[in-house]
Amino acid sequence: MAILINETTQFLIQGITGKQGQLACQEMLKSGSTVVCGVTPGKGGQLVEGIPVYNSVSEAQQKHRIDATIIIVPPQFAKAAIIEAIENNIPLINIITENIPVHDFAYCLALAKNKNITIIGPTSAGIYSVGMSKCGLIASGKAKIAFTPGTIGVISRSGGMSSETSLVLTQAGLGQSTVISIGSDRLMGTGFQELVQEFEHDPGTQGIVLFGEIGGTAEEDLADYLLKRKKDDNAFPKPIVAFISGRFAANIHNISLGHAGAIIEGTRGTREQKVKALKESGVIIAEVHHHVGELMKTALHQKSN
Repeated sequence: MAILINETTQFLIQGITGKQGQLACQEMLKSGSTVVCGVTPGKGGQLVEGIPVYNSVSEAQQKHRIDATIIIVPPQFAKAAIIEAIENNIPLINIITENIPVHDFAYCLALAKNKNITIIGPTSAGIYSVGMSKCGLIASGKAKIAFTPGTIGVISRSGGMSSETSLVLTQAGLGQSTVISIGSDRLMGTGFQELVQEFEHDPGTQGIVLFGEIGGTAEEDLADYLLKRKKDDNAFPKPIVAFISGRFAANIHNISLGHAGAIIEGTRGTREQKVKALKESGVIIAEVHHHVGELMKTALHQKSN
């Protein structure tokens, strides 16, 4: 089993004629994903890897069932592309594009929430339901060896560490159900809390591994949710292991980091606070990233006994 996407999902790629869009199309087709069409305004009538290109999402929907779209356009065109997908009621939008202005994405996020549309990203590497289907550039090239079909869900703020975390699990003998790169901008679509809830209801997922970072409050929001459930005698039923990066930054100030969301305001957003909150809520913390696999194996063994 999996969440968000599976072998029946039909994909649209917005920006399919660009370099990254073409690469995403190639990689998705290699993995067995069903890419049914692409959209690039002004490029309608072309073919990319045999996939038809249309001028608009509405035109594409007249010919195809579209379950999810991958947005991989330049940042100045991202707002229009996201709005077009939302207005055409595509239920899942995976945004690969980086450097989208905050006010542009805030507007799009509000529209999507009003329609109950799921957004993963921006700055997402993609989504991979291992052995079934993928969207975006996740698990491309040599990184494919990191992934093995299995029962551990992975949620990562870092695209690269989506693969690294999956590799650590694979080396520990644990395959993955769905691996999701949620992105690392100041604003993000779907976060840890919502996806953990999705994994809870997936019978094919037995445990969840998180890769978090300093900045923002997504990890602390998840901790607040889990702690409330714990106090209500409704503790989360599946083991969660988390690694929070950023230990080196604890005593460094005014440093620029690669992810736009790595901004600490007050006491929230620090690694120390995230680790503290997650521990209190029942999440198992890996102090070293390559320990997440063994920690999960131990947690699953304890749960089965």
